[in-house]
Amino acid sequence: MSLYLQKPFPNTCAEFFAGIGLMRLGLEQAGWEITYANDIDPIKDKIYQNHFQDPQNHFQLGDIHQLDVKEIPYVTLATASFPCTDLSLAGRREGLVGKNSSAYWGFIKVLKEMGNRRPRLILLENVEGFLTSNKGEDFKEALLALNSLGYSVDAFVIDAAKFVPQSRVRLFVVGKLTPVTHNLVKSPQLSFYQSELRTHRLADFILNHPEINWDIRQLRNLPKRKFNLADIVDPTPDNSAEWWNEERVMYLLNQTFDRHRVIIDLATKRDEYSYFTAFRRVRDGRSMAEIRSDGIAGCLRTPKGGSARQILLKVGKGQVRVRLISPRECAKLMGADDYKISSTLNEALFGFGDAVCVPVVKWIAENYLNPLLNELNNNNSHDSHYSSHEYSTLH
Repeated sequence: MSLYLQKPFPNTCAEFFAGIGLMRLGLEQAGWEITYANDIDPIKDKIYQNHFQDPQNHFQLGDIHQLDVKEIPYVTLATASFPCTDLSLAGRREGLVGKNSSAYWGFIKVLKEMGNRRPRLILLENVEGFLTSNKGEDFKEALLALNSLGYSVDAFVIDAAKFVPQSRVRLFVVGKLTPVTHNLVKSPQLSFYQSELRTHRLADFILNHPEINWDIRQLRNLPKRKFNLADIVDPTPDNSAEWWNEERVMYLLNQTFDRHRVIIDLATKRDEYSYFTAFRRVRDGRSMAEIRSDGIAGCLRTPKGGSARQILLKVGKGQVRVRLISPRECAKLMGADDYKISSTLNEALFGFGDAVCVPVVKWIAENYLNPLLNELNNNNSHDSHYSSHEYSTLH
């Protein structure tokens, strides 16, 4: 009997491109059990093992293109946060043929070779630039590849700033293994697909690609964030060597744009402290410091370049104090407050900068994956959710 027909489906998951395990943290908080993890990076393997300390050691270090699928257990869900290097707007935009992001095809190869042990559900995560890479052709080919393996697909965009004080916009794809094709409505309007979680650009992509086997589901609105940057800042004594000296502070301030300098000067005069973040960027051949003053940090990055590490400013009471954001603060910005940091500074920053936001994953699991799993196990999916055509009758 095919595993495709067996039930109940367990809440088990295999995470590919596992990194330091933040996808796992979010899923576990929503009731999922990770029974297999894979990543190619030995540093991430070390960080992952130091935190989870699994007696069964589910982590398999290795290139996804070289995995033996017989060693991968049957799971209901497989996740893939494959490298964004070639898809990001900040990268070289080589797309899915690039050296790093082409690892996606290794994931497709694994699914294909699993045959009738293929997971019923798939969750992809990547930068929003995946949607526009190679003029949308990369995203289309990635989804058609899932279609060819029997998965209908849905896509949505979430900014982690809805959960934590970090601007981190990510594109998610859910695939569901199903023999049923859910066709799009024949003459939809753009607004039919557009919502808080489906941007104008994503809705436009869905509208213009009816050849993709979509299964678009209605999603709940995202929550409102309950805390700001000031709430995650670690207390640092005024005499700590972490604070920059006056000369270094002035050098940074002289790099800021005039409009940002005005904001800092005004905050300096207040009787309470305000917390800002900054990144250095090259503008017109000159290194400039871009200040963010809305209570949200910029998107964490991997420390591969001199501008990658985020700067924290503590401004008020006549002072401007400046230091680099700490690994513990990075963990908090990713919703992983209690993560065990036992690696070097650069290793920790690399791990968190290349990870997923924990409460975002938890929200997706609780509001999408768990209901979908219940539908599968109740064998009542037609009544419990609706295709695009049924959606149109409700709006």
